[in-house]
Amino acid sequence: MLIEYGVWASRLLVGVVFGLSAWGKAVDRVGTRTAVTDFGVPIRWAPAVAVALPIVEASVAVAVLPPWTAVAASVAALLLLVVFTGAVARLLRAGEHPSCSCFGALSPTPIGRMTLVRNGVLTALVLLVVVGSIARPWVPAGLPAQDVVGLAILAVLAAVLTWLVGAVAGLRRRLDQQALSTLGAEGLPVGAVAPEFELLDPAGERTSLESLLARRAHILLVFVHPGCEMCAALARELPRWQARARDALSIVVLGNGDAAEQAAWGVEQGLGEIPALVQQGNEVALRYRVRGTPSGVLIDVEGRVAAPVARGAIAVRELISSVKPSRRSRIVERNGSHARTLG
Repeated sequence: MLIEYGVWASRLLVGVVFGLSAWGKAVDRVGTRTAVTDFGVPIRWAPAVAVALPIVEASVAVAVLPPWTAVAASVAALLLLVVFTGAVARLLRAGEHPSCSCFGALSPTPIGRMTLVRNGVLTALVLLVVVGSIARPWVPAGLPAQDVVGLAILAVLAAVLTWLVGAVAGLRRRLDQQALSTLGAEGLPVGAVAPEFELLDPAGERTSLESLLARRAHILLVFVHPGCEMCAALARELPRWQARARDALSIVVLGNGDAAEQAAWGVEQGLGEIPALVQQGNEVALRYRVRGTPSGVLIDVEGRVAAPVARGAIAVRELISSVKPSRRSRIVERNGSHARTLG
């Protein structure tokens, strides 16, 4: 009986994923057409493909549920995933990272290694559905009606909740972009309250501005991009600056795009213990009105912007050097020097 429940639940999950993908593409038709073109579809075919793709995905989402169409629908889903994964792999080998628009405006981030990982998980799920639908072709017949309906309702609620969370995130991004476009000056005014954020590090742990401020030190947000040579040169200097500033300053690197690529980039530059956080797009840069990389934003211990945006590696170095070590750091440094002298 547990196997039958697993088959039904996996089919519902596939239906939710493909349903959300179809709805996202149908709502964001411009983004879908752009993504289709970026993935190599000829321009003359792009409008037709952009219309057909969400229809096919919606058909898969519906057809994967009835037992008499589940096998055909899951095989179609598998083919779509294989084709899409192959296109992603080809683009990544060529060094291209377009936005896949997999779920429309809910997924504006560029493709990366995590896209391949996600597709691998989905492919395994669809394969499970194929095997389960062949081995248990009668499911959901034979299961209690209330369980079948209950699991279906849970799946619908999960889909709606996922869509609402993504819609709120999309609205927030648009508000950030609108704020940036209507305010000409770069950077927030000195003394302004630093906008809150919560980002993931490459290990998947969440870090917020509030948690950073709990250290009672100045925070320096250094905005970088893995493809920026000046960012790489500056990043290699950050551990030395962090050691010199000690507990007076906490340096945090903010990149964007793929978390795995950001982690590899941080290791390559020798960031060591310096936190490296990953934006989904440029949401934090937009809130702080940062328009280029490398750039630095200094936040004081009270959570307010302490200086204008430092644009460029030289300006970031000068901003770091302007932070004076705390009294405790000076005492530790003097004691260390005195101990070395006695030695």
